[in-house]
Amino acid sequence: MNATEIIKSIEKEQLKSEVPQFRVGDTVKVYGKIKEGNRERIQVFEGIVLKKQGGSNRETFTVRKFSNGVGVEKTWPLHSPNVEKVEIVRYGKVRRAKLTYLRGRVGKRAKVKERVK
Repeated sequence: MNATEIIKSIEKEQLKSEVPQFRVGDTVKVYGKIKEGNRERIQVFEGIVLKKQGGSNRETFTVRKFSNGVGVEKTWPLHSPNVEKVEIVRYGKVRRAKLTYLRGRVGKRAKVKERVK
């Protein structure tokens, strides 16, 4: 058993069993664990998925939301133990893999059409 097989077996153990199937453009709620001193709480981050990248246990996704008129982006590891769950709020209809153009838009122009599922 060589090194790559050992690494792959370790990574396979770290994968989450249930991962929601969401795509770029979808509006999601990410329930993230936050440590404050010695206590732990769950904070909800709701926004549009700008991009998904990576594979296996290194897969990450970036979510953008507006908070007090300022755009906030956060990148989450999909299989991280700090991500409690990802809840899909709305499905978006987009025609590209990365929605970086939304960064320059504000208000109604920053909307994504809804996909009928």
